[in-house]
Amino acid sequence: MLDSDLKEQLTSVFGVLENEIVLSYCNSEHNDQRELIEMLESVASCSSKISTRSSETSHPIPQFQILKSNSPTGITFTGIPGGHEFTSLIVGILNSDGKGKLPDSPITQRIKRIKCPVRLKTYISLTCENCPDVVQALNQMALLHKDFTHEMIDGANTQSEIEALGIQGVPSIIANEKLIHSGRITLSDLISKLEETFGTEATALEPIEQNLGHFDVVVVGGGPAGTSAAIYSARKGLKTVLIAERIGGQVQETKGIENLISVPYTEGPQLSAQMSTHLSHYPVQMLENRKVKNITKNETTHIQLESGEHLSGKSVIITTGAKWRELGIPGEKEYLGRGVAFCPHCDGPFYKGKKIAVIGGGNSGVEAAIDLAGIADEVVLFEYNDRLKADQILVSKLQSLPNTKIMTSAKTKEILGDGKRVTALQYEDRSSQEVKSISLDGIFVQIGLIPNSQFLKGTLDLTPMGEIKVDDKGRTSVPGIYAAGDVTTTPFKQIIIAMGKGARTALAAYEDQMYPH
Repeated sequence: MLDSDLKEQLTSVFGVLENEIVLSYCNSEHNDQRELIEMLESVASCSSKISTRSSETSHPIPQFQILKSNSPTGITFTGIPGGHEFTSLIVGILNSDGKGKLPDSPITQRIKRIKCPVRLKTYISLTCENCPDVVQALNQMALLHKDFTHEMIDGANTQSEIEALGIQGVPSIIANEKLIHSGRITLSDLISKLEETFGTEATALEPIEQNLGHFDVVVVGGGPAGTSAAIYSARKGLKTVLIAERIGGQVQETKGIENLISVPYTEGPQLSAQMSTHLSHYPVQMLENRKVKNITKNETTHIQLESGEHLSGKSVIITTGAKWRELGIPGEKEYLGRGVAFCPHCDGPFYKGKKIAVIGGGNSGVEAAIDLAGIADEVVLFEYNDRLKADQILVSKLQSLPNTKIMTSAKTKEILGDGKRVTALQYEDRSSQEVKSISLDGIFVQIGLIPNSQFLKGTLDLTPMGEIKVDDKGRTSVPGIYAAGDVTTTPFKQIIIAMGKGARTALAAYEDQMYPH
């Protein structure tokens, strides 16, 4: 099942295992059952600590659990975890033995406080690049929580369930037969979602509130700008901490990168991993899976985290980047994952042979429409302005496709549905002011990015669009607070520019500390 090179790699990876790990599979008459057993036996052959066995139970679809020392871990895989999910299997084995990268103590305390029991299912696609992050995060929660189970389900094998649940996007997290989230989500936001869904309970656990100390430089954000700022600060000998939901930020969702000078081609996850490795070569304290609640300025700058932790710094560099912009119209949130989507690569396959809309006439919107035209029966592109903003080469390609239509001067007003899924889009023809409706099966939103600066309102000067106003050295309206990257007014949102601005701002902060005005 696995080639010799991969088995050699896994043998090395599993060399750290100390406890007995059992991959316990159900009996099944499904056509893929033999393939599952062969995969599990091939993985088990890479370590004397891993074994396989039948659970003596039956299931219509190939299914297995991970056991540690013959005890359930709460982790179940339904379907064969190939494709991107193969990594989730390997990480699940390592995490079950307490190995690999696990949440630190404050995050673990939050997870353990989620009110039990927690029973979750995540429907995934093996081609989805966002799904493994969610699967691995929920698997870790199952390992850390006393009464928490998580089941990954390959949606390709459960079409009737997907239809009954109204799922039209992945990953889709289900609790008590209800959709609680669809699409990519960070660990910190996922914990907040579960706290909101299940509640929290007071326990005898240690209090989360904790003073993490004082630093010369606090970098908020782990994308290209934040990574660069942290490295340059550490190189200057400054005591540096980096606070981030995840290293890489928006770069994690970038498919192909061909304009990073000296690197002809890379992809977002690979570049993010390289940034994390580079950071590890410097004495930068890492606070991952964290979000800043607020920042206040006195003699020093005080940062309060949503986790309950707090810290202070002489200089703070904000590099929180941007996130996908939402339409902000009725029906958008209600039908997220049930007809409203943001990722064409992940959710496009759900709309094979259907009629869909793409909202946004920039490069991302037109590229999405072109890609989706190869899957859907018909694609209608909506643009608010009277012409598309995308590069002409992309526009020409879109216009050449027989199953696409372009609607300009169209203001989206409401997403309509039958309570289970999207059925139509209501829009205003800006030329005639006439309100119209078009029947659709799905809507992909591609209208650009919005700065992650909401927590700074009232603290720093922002533009009406939410960008942080900065000078030519990254200084903001508050002395001692700096900003760099896509969250700022700096034009041209590019990875290479964010890296340069992060370095520049770190050097400016160092200069201001050494030679105060």
